[in-house]
Amino acid sequence: MPKTSSRTGQRPDYVLILIVVALVLIGLIVVYSTTFTLGYAYKNQPTYYLLRQAVFAAMGLDIMVLMMRVEYHKWQKLSIIFMVTTVLLLVYVLMAGPAVHGSRRRILGDSIQPSEICKLAMVLYIAHWLSSKGEKLRQVTYGLVPFAVLIGFIASLIILEPDFGTTILIVAAAGTMFFIAGADLIQLIVSTMVGGSTLLLIIANYEYAWERIVIFSQDPFAVLQKPFGAVLAQDTYQVMHTLVTLGSGGITGTGLGSGQQKNLLPAAESDAIFAVLGEELGLLGCLVVLGLFAAFAYRGFKIALRAEDSFGFILASGITIWLTFQAMTNVAVVTDTLPFTGLPLPFISLGGSSLVISMMGVGMLLSISRGATENTKEQDAPLGFGRRNGRARLPYSRRSTASG
Repeated sequence: MPKTSSRTGQRPDYVLILIVVALVLIGLIVVYSTTFTLGYAYKNQPTYYLLRQAVFAAMGLDIMVLMMRVEYHKWQKLSIIFMVTTVLLLVYVLMAGPAVHGSRRRILGDSIQPSEICKLAMVLYIAHWLSSKGEKLRQVTYGLVPFAVLIGFIASLIILEPDFGTTILIVAAAGTMFFIAGADLIQLIVSTMVGGSTLLLIIANYEYAWERIVIFSQDPFAVLQKPFGAVLAQDTYQVMHTLVTLGSGGITGTGLGSGQQKNLLPAAESDAIFAVLGEELGLLGCLVVLGLFAAFAYRGFKIALRAEDSFGFILASGITIWLTFQAMTNVAVVTDTLPFTGLPLPFISLGGSSLVISMMGVGMLLSISRGATENTKEQDAPLGFGRRNGRARLPYSRRSTASG
């Protein structure tokens, strides 16, 4: 195990903490704006969903601080247990989870989504696995094949729920981690083509998923030319109304709580919450949120580049990639740049599992920042696509790390 004496006296990345707290506070405000009518209608309490989200936010902050104070190599030892537990939860939800709209994604009522837990478990386990391979990672039978089997197995469990959005996110994040850890570029291209083709064939067998791709390829407002009284597909209506809600706020927005389009928008409090931001806070509010996510990505990769070993580098990169990809995907869906996936906006969307797991990931990231060596130069950790003299892209590939 690498020495961690440099951790003594190190402070966490306070800028990152401020960014995350700002995103959570914005989320609480917008969640209340989108749910006070629902709370009054279903629970006779306008603040029901706000209080519930606030409890999860407080829980997430406590866990984030706790994980920040734990030396991050201790999570390396627990990565296998964490991954096995997550697999058991994924199997359990398929066998005994309640069916809601044809999907099985939650256990313990609607409190826990194993697929959300899997995001962090996969990042942690993949970071452990990749950091233990070193130069052998570029060998097909030692690196690519077992990696593809592992990711394929986990992806198949989540697809069976079915949850294509989370599946794509996990595969994309794991593949990116595989590449930055030093995998051969040709292997990555081939595996991406094979994996993408396989996923497309699977989607074609799910009518609702294929319909989303078809709707994405069409003009969402073309349905307005249909005869009066024509029945619109739910996904068509959602895409169209999401764009209307997003654009109705103009530059400065209608003001918090004053939006009207949100009342007709499906999943306004979760998957489409960025559209509500656009309606009530306008373009300026959306740019602030996007700026915070960009700052989060910058701080996350900065922590990764200053990590003191390969495990810290890959883990910090993986957490940053996961949360940044998820945010980018959610915004892309709301702006009709990608087909509808159902991924929440990290730190902002309503949902306890997503919020707490995201905060746990940030806690690990902050723990790595406490162990970053001050004399590590960022230029010594390039993330370029090429290699010199056959060396891996991983800046610490030659440094010994614990394999568990």
